Amino acid sequence: MSEPTQPTFDVRGAVDLSALTRPQAPPPGTEGGAPAAGGYVVDVTDETFPQLVQDSTQYPVVVLLWIPTDQANAQIGTDLGALADEYAGRFLLARVDAQAYPQVAAAFQVQGVPTVVAVLQGQPLPLFQGAAPVEQIREVLDQVLQAAEANGVTGRVPSPDGAPDDDAAQPAAEPEPELPPLHQEAYDAIERDDLDTAVAAYEKAIKQDPKDALAVAGLAQVHLLRRTRDADLNAVRAAAADAPTDVDAQLAVADLDLLGGKVDDALGRLLDLLPGADADAKEKIRVRLLDYFEVVGPTDPRVGKARQRLAISLY
Repeated sequence: MSEPTQPTFDVRGAVDLSALTRPQAPPPGTEGGAPAAGGYVVDVTDETFPQLVQDSTQYPVVVLLWIPTDQANAQIGTDLGALADEYAGRFLLARVDAQAYPQVAAAFQVQGVPTVVAVLQGQPLPLFQGAAPVEQIREVLDQVLQAAEANGVTGRVPSPDGAPDDDAAQPAAEPEPELPPLHQEAYDAIERDDLDTAVAAYEKAIKQDPKDALAVAGLAQVHLLRRTRDADLNAVRAAAADAPTDVDAQLAVADLDLLGGKVDDALGRLLDLLPGADADAKEKIRVRLLDYFEVVGPTDPRVGKARQRLAISLY
């Protein structure tokens, strides 16, 4: 397992609160609104935020940045709350009212609400922004739990009723669905920090089925881990600052930005390089951006905007 990275929360920027002008819903806990906090759902304040980051070293935390009285926000809060109960302590759902606690919301550098971010070992990992079907959210949560296990975050959220969390007191857990053999091979390799074997397994899976989207995304993620494995953060950033037009130096720092959850910084850095780059450099940047699109997720709105800029710059 690779060494955990340092938290990259950065209190800057502002959240777009345009949701305030949309149809409203009753406050949480009242009829027609999202459920009140409780069980495996907590509401985060300025005072409790540091503890939330600390808790993420023990078990996965999924953060919902929202405006509770906005209709669309309330719906995703309801869906995530139901999933938190369903997963019964495998992750904690932490809700941040972006209007009431703008400093906490700004720490995640989001541009709008609702936005969902995972926190593992103090590290924010963007998941998605806006509404999403429950089944799609469940798939994202399963990926978060896989990443948590690969990084040694295997604890469970304490039982809300204080009951002992042991096998005798709990019903038998549903067996997790088996991964396809090559995916399992890659997952096991990542767990033992054998990234070369993970790359080979995902490449073989893609060769067998070029439409295997999970293998494509997994390969992009492992490439990112492998490129940044031995990177010295300060040295990489200094090199990029000293050579703002050096494509390799900018690619290296963009990798670290993406790994740290600074998606807009990573995409923007590479897109800004394109207009003055020669043909070889443009191709290198294009390939890296396509990898980033897979890591972030093709449905993320930031990817859609970046694709448009990429197309304009290339053609």
